[in-house]
Amino acid sequence: MTKTETLIDLLNNDIIPEIEDVIDDLFELINDAKTATAEVKQELHDLQELKTEFKVMLEEAMTGELEEEEAGEILIEIEEMRAEEA
Repeated sequence: MTKTETLIDLLNNDIIPEIEDVIDDLFELINDAKTATAEVKQELHDLQELKTEFKVMLEEAMTGELEEEEAGEILIEIEEMRAEEA
């Protein structure tokens, strides 16, 4: 599997669904509390932007606009982000 294919798979089946789940949870929190803190609203906004960035990246990877080397660099960055979260 090429790095681009790996990136497409990771974005489609892992990263974007994870972000969508967290966004859904934040929407529920906001709706349940009726008064969301500025921090929660900012986190929601940031995650929505991140989701958009990943979707653009996915589209570029699927259309061949993303070079193999760049896909590899993105995979490394994603791994680093995940390691920081753990």
